[in-house]
This record gives sequence, C-alpha cells and structure tokens, in this order.
Amino acid sequence: MKRQQLAHILRASCAIARDKNVLVIGSQSILGTYDDNEVPSSVLMSMEADIVFLDDPDRRKADDVEGAIGEMSVFHETNHVFAEGVHLDTAELPSGWRDRLVRWDLESSEPADPRFIEPHDLVVSKLAAGREKDIVFATSLLEARLVRLGALLERARLLPTSCQRVTTWLEAYQRRSDRSS
Repeated sequence: MKRQQLAHILRASCAIARDKNVLVIGSQSILGTYDDNEVPSSVLMSMEADIVFLDDPDRRKADDVEGAIGEMSVFHETNHVFAEGVHLDTAELPSGWRDRLVRWDLESSEPADPRFIEPHDLVVSKLAAGREKDIVFATSLLEARLVRLGALLERARLLPTSCQRVTTWLEAYQRRSDRSS
C-alpha cells in the first residue's frame, strides 16, 4: 500500500462513518511517519489498513467501514487495497501510546483527521502479536534504521502483558546484530 492509497481509504472511511477522527493501528500506520519511498518494500506488502474510530464503543462505525470498503468489496476490487474496521483492543500497545500518536496534514486525506501509532509503539505492538509477518515487519524497520533498538526495549517494558516475550526477541536480535557487526 502506498500513502496515497491509504489517504483514499481514510477519506472513504470517514465519509462512511461520518467521523473524521480515525486511527490507523496496523502495519500501514508506518505511513503516518514515513513516505512509502522511505520504507522497505516488505513493509508495504499489505493490502489492508486497520482502521479504528476513536469514538466507536459499539464498533458500529468499524463494521460499516468494513462492510462498505472491506475485503472483497467493490472498493477492494477497484483499488486493490481495503479497510479493515477494527476495535482498539485489537492491538496490544505500550502504556502512554496515546501521547505519542503521529498526525499528518496530507491534504489528500481530507476531511479525515487521521492519527497513526508512533513507529516504536507500532513495532512493539507487532512483536507482541508475534505472527511471522509481524517479525518480518519489525526486522525490516530495524534493518532500515527507521526504529531504534534501545527505544524498542524501553517501549517493550511498557506493554501490559507481552513485555517478556517482546524483550526476549529484541535482546536476541541485538545479540545477532552484535555478532554480525
């Protein structure tokens, strides 16, 4: 997914939900900080953007978005990308994450007022999920030097439940990196 495709998803999502306060929480959240030409191609492989509305206690907005522009929708077939309406509890995030949200002022996403998970928070959240694609994502950003290992270790300690698993992975990555230097 490219940044302009994400902007299109954000415009459409906000129109469907009639709510401009949207948060991108999945891997495409990295596009809130970096342009698509700044990140490794492996990071841009996903066709979906995980969309959360900050005021959606019954998940109705997320469901409406997913129904209209989700996987296998006309939007997906036409644009080759889609939105997945999710709830905030989908991701395990380090405490304090709300204070570190990233915003962009990309006019092509108007009227959306999108926020994105800060890259270090995003990577530890992906490592907490622990899927193979999340490990590839984290490794790609580390190798591209778009996130710092020390900051990731600090954020891992702020995770509510997966701290030890994520810290163990990061320390093992650090040992591998030290040996190959």
